[in-house]
Amino acid sequence: MKYTGSVIKYGDNVDTDVIIPARYLNTSDHKELASHCMEDLDKTFVSRVKQGDIITAGQNFGCGSSREHAPIAIKASGVSLVIAKSFARIFYRNAINIGLAIVECPAAAEEISEGDTVEADLDNGIIRNITAGKEYKTAPFPDFVQKIIENGGLMQAIVNEAF
Repeated sequence: MKYTGSVIKYGDNVDTDVIIPARYLNTSDHKELASHCMEDLDKTFVSRVKQGDIITAGQNFGCGSSREHAPIAIKASGVSLVIAKSFARIFYRNAINIGLAIVECPAAAEEISEGDTVEADLDNGIIRNITAGKEYKTAPFPDFVQKIIENGGLMQAIVNEAF
């Protein structure tokens, strides 16, 4: 799994309430969720995010409630990958379940800047900051996680008999 995109950067403790505010949880429409993604944290996110962009963040990304709407909103907005110092455990599992690629790499999350172009090869555990000419190592996803993400989420992987 390879991803290339421009970086949108956030800090520590980005919680699910700012990823997708509770007032929008009455919809399951992915496009509608994407249209409100990050609006309580970053009013410019929806207007500037492009297909394939990569979010980098600090510690505890996705903390707060266990709502699966948060990774859905991020994925539906066009973000291909989230790189953080660490993730809240339930967010991590929800992201994998819906097919959003996420990876913990503290050095990359710390050093990559807003607007940098990043290339990630998650099969081999390599993240490259093309803009700065730096490379970071991370643990590659296990095969079963790769299959879930490649199939667009756990349910689709089951339907496709990916295991």
